[in-house]
Amino acid sequence: MSTGTILDKIIARKQEEIAVGKNNYTLGELEAMADNERKARGFIASLFDRVRDHQPAVIAEIKKASPSKGVIRDDFDPVEIARSYEKNGAACLSVLTDKDFFQGDEHYLRAARNAVNLPVLRKDFMIDPWQIFESRAMGADAILLIAAALSDAQMSELYHAAQQAGCDVLVEVHTEEELERAVNLNAELIGINNRNLHTFETSLNTTLALAEKVPGDRMIVTESGIHTPEDVKLMRKNGINAFLVGEAFMRAEDPGAALKSLFF
Repeated sequence: MSTGTILDKIIARKQEEIAVGKNNYTLGELEAMADNERKARGFIASLFDRVRDHQPAVIAEIKKASPSKGVIRDDFDPVEIARSYEKNGAACLSVLTDKDFFQGDEHYLRAARNAVNLPVLRKDFMIDPWQIFESRAMGADAILLIAAALSDAQMSELYHAAQQAGCDVLVEVHTEEELERAVNLNAELIGINNRNLHTFETSLNTTLALAEKVPGDRMIVTESGIHTPEDVKLMRKNGINAFLVGEAFMRAEDPGAALKSLFF
Protein backbone atom coordinates (compact mmCIF):
# COMPACT_ATOMS: atom_id res chain seq x y z
CA MET A 1 0.00 0.00 0.00
CA SER A 2 1.52 3.29 -1.04
CA THR A 3 1.22 6.27 1.30
CA GLY A 4 3.50 8.66 -0.60
CA THR A 5 5.64 9.32 2.47
CA ILE A 6 8.92 8.38 4.12
CA LEU A 7 7.11 5.10 4.86
CA ASP A 8 7.31 4.18 1.16
CA LYS A 9 11.09 4.74 1.14
CA ILE A 10 11.48 2.65 4.30
CA ILE A 11 9.39 -0.21 2.87
CA ALA A 12 11.36 -0.17 -0.40
CA ARG A 13 14.58 -0.37 1.62
CA LYS A 14 13.17 -3.26 3.69
CA GLN A 15 12.51 -5.22 0.51
CA GLU A 16 16.21 -4.85 -0.40
CA GLU A 17 17.32 -5.84 3.11
CA ILE A 18 15.10 -8.93 3.09
CA ALA A 19 16.43 -10.02 -0.32
CA VAL A 20 19.98 -9.84 1.05
CA GLY A 21 18.94 -11.55 4.29
CA LYS A 22 17.36 -14.47 2.45
CA ASN A 23 20.72 -15.14 0.79
CA ASN A 24 22.22 -15.54 4.27
CA TYR A 25 19.45 -17.53 5.96
CA THR A 26 16.50 -19.42 4.54
CA LEU A 27 13.12 -19.18 6.25
CA GLY A 28 13.61 -22.77 7.46
CA GLU A 29 16.96 -21.89 9.05
CA LEU A 30 15.43 -18.90 10.84
CA GLU A 31 12.52 -21.06 12.05
CA ALA A 32 15.05 -23.49 13.56
CA MET A 33 16.97 -20.60 15.17
CA ALA A 34 13.72 -19.19 16.56
CA ASP A 35 12.88 -22.61 18.03
CA ASN A 36 16.26 -22.67 19.78
CA GLU A 37 15.59 -19.35 21.53
CA ARG A 38 14.36 -19.53 25.10
CA LYS A 39 10.58 -19.16 25.37
CA ALA A 40 9.34 -15.63 24.67
CA ARG A 41 8.52 -13.44 27.66
CA GLY A 42 4.82 -12.52 27.68
CA PHE A 43 4.65 -9.00 26.25
CA ILE A 44 0.84 -8.67 26.26
CA ALA A 45 0.62 -10.48 29.63
CA SER A 46 3.04 -7.97 31.18
CA LEU A 47 0.86 -5.04 30.04
CA PHE A 48 -2.36 -6.66 31.27
CA ASP A 49 -0.74 -7.42 34.66
CA ARG A 50 0.09 -3.75 35.18
CA VAL A 51 -3.36 -2.56 34.18
CA ARG A 52 -5.01 -5.12 36.47
CA ASP A 53 -2.89 -3.66 39.30
CA HIS A 54 -4.26 -0.18 38.39
CA GLN A 55 -0.79 0.90 37.24
CA PRO A 56 0.11 2.58 33.95
CA ALA A 57 1.61 -0.04 31.59
CA VAL A 58 4.58 1.66 29.94
CA ILE A 59 6.40 0.33 26.88
CA ALA A 60 9.63 2.33 27.11
CA GLU A 61 11.46 2.79 23.83
CA ILE A 62 15.16 2.59 23.08
CA LYS A 63 15.71 4.74 19.99
CA LYS A 64 18.83 6.57 18.85
CA ALA A 65 17.46 8.57 15.92
CA SER A 66 14.43 9.14 13.69
CA PRO A 67 13.97 10.27 10.07
CA SER A 68 12.13 13.44 11.13
CA LYS A 69 14.35 14.47 14.08
CA GLY A 70 17.78 13.03 13.21
CA VAL A 71 19.92 11.85 16.15
CA ILE A 72 17.88 12.05 19.35
CA ARG A 73 20.50 10.71 21.73
CA ASP A 74 24.27 10.91 21.22
CA ASP A 75 25.18 9.13 24.45
CA PHE A 76 23.48 5.88 23.44
CA ASP A 77 23.99 2.75 25.55
CA PRO A 78 21.09 0.32 25.11
CA VAL A 79 22.09 -1.80 28.13
CA GLU A 80 22.27 1.16 30.49
CA ILE A 81 18.98 2.58 29.14
CA ALA A 82 17.20 -0.80 29.45
CA ARG A 83 18.33 -1.21 33.08
CA SER A 84 17.27 2.34 33.91
CA TYR A 85 13.83 1.72 32.40
CA GLU A 86 13.38 -1.56 34.30
CA LYS A 87 14.43 0.00 37.61
CA ASN A 88 11.96 2.86 37.16
CA GLY A 89 8.80 0.93 36.40
CA ALA A 90 8.63 0.06 32.67
CA ALA A 91 6.37 -2.92 31.89
CA CYS A 92 8.07 -3.69 28.55
CA LEU A 93 10.75 -2.36 26.22
CA SER A 94 10.61 -1.40 22.55
CA VAL A 95 13.90 -1.43 20.63
CA LEU A 96 14.40 0.09 17.17
CA THR A 97 16.34 -2.23 14.87
CA ASP A 98 16.04 -0.33 11.56
CA LYS A 99 19.56 0.76 10.57
CA ASP A 100 19.13 3.22 7.71
CA PHE A 101 16.38 5.48 9.02
CA PHE A 102 16.57 5.08 12.83
CA GLN A 103 20.23 4.11 13.35
CA GLY A 104 19.02 0.98 15.11
CA ASP A 105 20.57 -2.48 15.22
CA GLU A 106 19.50 -6.01 16.10
CA HIS A 107 22.47 -6.13 18.52
CA TYR A 108 20.84 -3.34 20.52
CA LEU A 109 17.77 -5.51 20.98
CA ARG A 110 19.71 -8.56 22.09
CA ALA A 111 21.95 -6.55 24.44
CA ALA A 112 19.00 -4.71 26.01
CA ARG A 113 16.98 -7.90 26.46
CA ASN A 114 19.90 -9.80 28.01
CA ALA A 115 20.37 -6.99 30.55
CA VAL A 116 16.81 -7.09 31.96
CA ASN A 117 13.86 -9.38 32.67
CA LEU A 118 11.33 -7.33 30.68
CA PRO A 119 9.64 -8.49 27.45
CA VAL A 120 10.95 -6.69 24.36
CA LEU A 121 9.19 -5.52 21.21
CA ARG A 122 11.20 -5.38 18.00
CA LYS A 123 10.28 -2.01 16.50
CA ASP A 124 10.83 -2.30 12.77
CA PHE A 125 8.86 -2.44 9.53
CA MET A 126 7.52 -5.94 8.99
CA ILE A 127 6.47 -6.89 5.47
CA ASP A 128 7.57 -10.54 5.14
CA PRO A 129 7.15 -13.64 7.35
CA TRP A 130 10.93 -14.09 7.05
CA GLN A 131 11.34 -11.01 9.30
CA ILE A 132 8.99 -12.44 11.92
CA PHE A 133 11.15 -15.52 12.42
CA GLU A 134 14.27 -13.33 12.22
CA SER A 135 12.78 -11.28 15.09
CA ARG A 136 12.20 -14.32 17.31
CA ALA A 137 15.68 -15.65 16.40
CA MET A 138 17.21 -12.37 17.65
CA GLY A 139 15.27 -12.72 20.91
CA ALA A 140 12.26 -10.45 20.33
CA ASP A 141 9.16 -11.30 22.40
CA ALA A 142 6.81 -9.19 20.27
CA ILE A 143 6.69 -7.55 16.86
CA LEU A 144 4.99 -4.48 15.42
CA LEU A 145 2.64 -4.53 12.42
CA ILE A 146 1.92 -1.09 10.93
CA ALA A 147 -1.49 -1.14 9.24
CA ALA A 148 -0.58 1.83 7.00
CA ALA A 149 2.22 -0.21 5.42
CA LEU A 150 0.33 -3.47 4.88
CA SER A 151 -2.61 -4.89 2.93
CA ASP A 152 -5.20 -7.04 4.76
CA ALA A 153 -3.65 -10.17 3.24
CA GLN A 154 -0.16 -9.17 4.43
CA MET A 155 -1.40 -8.31 7.93
CA SER A 156 -3.13 -11.66 8.23
CA GLU A 157 -0.11 -13.58 6.94
CA LEU A 158 2.30 -11.77 9.29
CA TYR A 159 -0.04 -12.06 12.27
CA HIS A 160 -0.27 -15.83 11.80
CA ALA A 161 3.50 -16.10 11.28
CA ALA A 162 3.99 -14.30 14.61
CA GLN A 163 1.64 -16.75 16.36
CA GLN A 164 3.59 -19.62 14.82
CA ALA A 165 6.91 -18.08 15.95
CA GLY A 166 5.60 -17.50 19.48
CA CYS A 167 5.72 -13.68 19.29
CA ASP A 168 3.06 -11.31 20.60
CA VAL A 169 1.84 -8.64 18.16
CA LEU A 170 1.19 -4.91 18.51
CA VAL A 171 -0.89 -3.68 15.55
CA GLU A 172 -0.43 0.05 14.98
CA VAL A 173 -3.21 2.19 13.47
CA HIS A 174 -3.79 5.91 13.03
CA THR A 175 -7.14 6.12 11.20
CA GLU A 176 -10.62 4.66 11.69
CA GLU A 177 -10.25 2.51 8.57
CA GLU A 178 -6.98 1.02 9.86
CA LEU A 179 -8.58 0.43 13.26
CA GLU A 180 -11.40 -1.58 11.65
CA ARG A 181 -8.81 -3.73 9.90
CA ALA A 182 -6.94 -4.35 13.17
CA VAL A 183 -10.18 -5.29 14.95
CA ASN A 184 -11.10 -7.69 12.13
CA LEU A 185 -7.69 -9.31 12.55
CA ASN A 186 -8.66 -10.09 16.17
CA ALA A 187 -5.57 -8.22 17.35
CA GLU A 188 -5.50 -8.22 21.16
CA LEU A 189 -3.16 -5.23 21.36
CA ILE A 190 -3.95 -2.14 19.28
CA GLY A 191 -1.53 0.77 19.19
CA ILE A 192 -3.05 4.11 18.23
CA ASN A 193 -0.37 6.39 16.83
CA ASN A 194 -1.13 10.05 17.57
CA ARG A 195 1.35 11.07 14.87
CA ASN A 196 -0.13 11.47 11.42
CA LEU A 197 2.15 9.45 9.12
CA HIS A 198 1.57 11.88 6.24
CA THR A 199 2.12 15.22 7.99
CA PHE A 200 4.02 14.07 11.12
CA GLU A 201 1.71 16.30 13.19
CA THR A 202 0.76 14.86 16.58
CA SER A 203 -2.62 15.06 18.34
CA LEU A 204 -3.76 13.10 21.40
CA ASN A 205 -7.31 13.45 20.05
CA THR A 206 -6.45 10.66 17.61
CA THR A 207 -6.38 8.17 20.48
CA LEU A 208 -9.42 9.65 22.23
CA ALA A 209 -11.54 9.57 19.04
CA LEU A 210 -10.55 6.06 17.95
CA ALA A 211 -10.63 4.51 21.44
CA GLU A 212 -14.44 4.68 21.49
CA LYS A 213 -14.51 2.28 18.54
CA VAL A 214 -12.24 -0.38 20.07
CA PRO A 215 -13.99 -3.47 21.51
CA GLY A 216 -13.74 -3.69 25.29
CA ASP A 217 -11.75 -6.93 25.31
CA ARG A 218 -8.79 -5.38 23.43
CA MET A 219 -6.03 -3.31 24.97
CA ILE A 220 -5.25 0.12 23.54
CA VAL A 221 -1.69 1.43 23.58
CA THR A 222 -1.43 5.17 22.96
CA GLU A 223 1.73 6.05 21.00
CA SER A 224 3.50 9.39 20.39
CA GLY A 225 2.82 12.78 21.93
CA ILE A 226 2.78 11.82 25.63
CA HIS A 227 4.97 14.49 27.22
CA THR A 228 3.43 15.67 30.50
CA PRO A 229 1.71 14.16 33.57
CA GLU A 230 -1.44 15.96 32.29
CA ASP A 231 -1.25 13.93 29.05
CA VAL A 232 -1.05 10.74 31.13
CA LYS A 233 -4.00 11.82 33.32
CA LEU A 234 -6.08 12.64 30.25
CA MET A 235 -5.52 9.16 28.82
CA ARG A 236 -6.13 7.31 32.08
CA LYS A 237 -9.30 9.30 32.72
CA ASN A 238 -10.52 7.99 29.35
CA GLY A 239 -9.69 4.37 30.21
CA ILE A 240 -6.39 4.17 28.33
CA ASN A 241 -3.69 2.74 30.59
CA ALA A 242 -0.99 1.49 28.22
CA PHE A 243 1.57 3.85 26.70
CA LEU A 244 4.47 3.62 24.26
CA VAL A 245 6.90 6.47 24.89
CA GLY A 246 10.32 6.96 23.35
CA GLU A 247 11.48 10.39 22.37
CA ALA A 248 10.48 12.13 25.61
CA PHE A 249 12.67 9.65 27.54
CA MET A 250 15.52 9.53 25.01
CA ARG A 251 16.08 13.27 25.24
CA ALA A 252 16.33 13.16 29.04
CA GLU A 253 19.68 12.83 30.83
CA ASP A 254 18.43 9.68 32.60
CA PRO A 255 15.65 8.00 30.55
CA GLY A 256 14.45 5.89 33.49
CA ALA A 257 14.19 8.89 35.79
CA ALA A 258 12.17 10.66 33.08
CA LEU A 259 9.85 7.65 32.91
CA LYS A 260 9.39 7.67 36.68
CA SER A 261 8.59 11.40 36.86
CA LEU A 262 6.12 11.20 33.95
CA PHE A 263 4.17 8.16 35.17
CA PHE A 264 4.90 7.51 38.83
